[in-house]
Amino acid sequence: MDDLKKLIRDVPDFPKKGIIFKDITPLLQNPTGLRTAVEIISNNYKDRVVDVVVGAEARGFILAPAVAFNLGAGFVPVRKPGRLPYEKISMSYALEYGTDTLEMHKDAVRKNQNVLMIDDLLATGGTMAACCKMVESLGGNVIGCAFLIELTFLNGRKNLNKYDIFSLIRY
Repeated sequence: MDDLKKLIRDVPDFPKKGIIFKDITPLLQNPTGLRTAVEIISNNYKDRVVDVVVGAEARGFILAPAVAFNLGAGFVPVRKPGRLPYEKISMSYALEYGTDTLEMHKDAVRKNQNVLMIDDLLATGGTMAACCKMVESLGGNVIGCAFLIELTFLNGRKNLNKYDIFSLIRY
């Protein structure tokens, strides 16, 4: 994991003063780093039945389809308001630096489907908790929440304690 960690860039004071943003762009630009990250996440769930992989906008979109492809599953996007064209459900949640709302098509997950949730970063857990609630409101079974990066000092796991959590890189 140290090789992958070296591919994460710190950007101070983004998106606001006092936040150190973990930029995954260098990892994504590195073919070996990207392949390794996707394969490790995928391999963690290869022995599970995964029907769909949910990825949260925006950086969850980058990893989730590749993991879905590796697992032979479908991909479901969770978007910011106003970006999905069909009937949708929504959920508001707290961020480490404000609030936000996410939406999902109301037919994106069917009852009893096994759903793997993916995002690039686990901070406070608010984004993923909102995504999980939407999936469960549609009748889906959340079988795990996977992250490229976990900021352990923010204790985001406590907001996701009923789920199996997997994170590749921890700070």
